[in-house]
Amino acid sequence: MNILSILLQSGAAAAPQAGQQGGGWTMWIMLLLIFVVMWLFMIRPQRQQQKKLEEFRRSLQKGDKVVTAGGIYGTIAEVSENERTVLIKVDGDVKLRVDKSSLQKDFSETEAPKTDK
Repeated sequence: MNILSILLQSGAAAAPQAGQQGGGWTMWIMLLLIFVVMWLFMIRPQRQQQKKLEEFRRSLQKGDKVVTAGGIYGTIAEVSENERTVLIKVDGDVKLRVDKSSLQKDFSETEAPKTDK
């Protein structure tokens, strides 16, 4: 019984030393895993959404129905390529010139959600 208690005590004393040596590597692996998860779930989808928005702004044409970042709905009346601006017909004869970067969505009839009543 005396030898068993000595072996158990020596094994318990050796365990923290082994844990301390591997602790540095596990910390780096965990940091790497956290970065990979953040990239997969946050950075990558945001980049894809940004590319989609840039493609939308490049493909603007006269007659597209859009909404601005400020919540103004309108129809594109004129697209200026060299000025990076768009003339939007809001209501009747009211027209606004806005920057292309303020346009957020396209609300044409083909993409509008249909509601059943």
